[in-house]
Amino acid sequence: MTSIGTVSELWRYPVKSMLGERSETLRMAERGVDGDRLFAVRDTEGKLGSGKNTRRFRKIEGLFRLQASYHHQVPHIRLPSGEVVAGDSPDIHQMLSEVLGLPVVLAREEVISHLDAGPVHLITSASLAWLSSALPTAHIDARRFRPNLVIDVPGADLVEQTWLGKRLRVGKEVELEVYAATERCGMVAFQQSELPQEPEVLRHIAQQVDLRFGVYAQVVVPGIVHLHDTVTLKG
Repeated sequence: MTSIGTVSELWRYPVKSMLGERSETLRMAERGVDGDRLFAVRDTEGKLGSGKNTRRFRKIEGLFRLQASYHHQVPHIRLPSGEVVAGDSPDIHQMLSEVLGLPVVLAREEVISHLDAGPVHLITSASLAWLSSALPTAHIDARRFRPNLVIDVPGADLVEQTWLGKRLRVGKEVELEVYAATERCGMVAFQQSELPQEPEVLRHIAQQVDLRFGVYAQVVVPGIVHLHDTVTLKG
C-alpha cells in the first residue's frame, strides 16, 4: 500500500441540502456516513428538497440559509433568524414551511434514498488547489462541494480521478472503493455562510472537466474515520 495523504476535514449533513457540521470522527457503514443526509425536507408531492430538479428531488431556494447538526441523534436546525429548533419539535414543519415559502415537512429516510449518487463523497486538497490556480479571484472552499472527506495530498491536479476502480484504506479500520466521478450541479456556485455566489466555479468545471469534480466511494470495510488519519492507496 502507498501512503497518499491525510484526512484534513470530515463533514456530515444531517439534513439533505442544508449546511452541515464538521466532525472529529465519522462512523462509516454500508449506507455511508452514519447520519449523513438521513433527514430531508419533503414537499407535498413527496419530492426531497435539493439544489436541483430530478425525478426524486425538487429545487428549493433557501436551504443553504439553514444549518443542521446532531444533538443525541436528533437534527437541530439553525434558522436564518439564529433560532435553533429541534427536528422532533411539533413546530418544525410549520417553521420550515414559513422560512422556505412552501408547505414542507422534515422527513427521515425511508424507502427513497436521500443520497444523490453515492454513499461517501470525497475530494482532495490537490483538486481545490487546481481550481484555485485557475480561478485566483474566486472563493474556493471545500464547503462548496459538500464532501464527507477532504484528503490533503500534494500537488494541484485532479488526483482523485486517478483512483477510480481502486481502494483506499483510511486510518486503521475503514476501506473504501472509489467507483465514480462526482457530477457537479449549480449548488457549487451558491452562496453559503460567508462564501459568495460564484457562477464561474461551475462554469470552469463544466468547460474543463465536463462537470466531474471529486469522487464517490462505497464502504468495503466499515469502521470509524478520524481527523488526520493516514490515507493509503491499495495496489
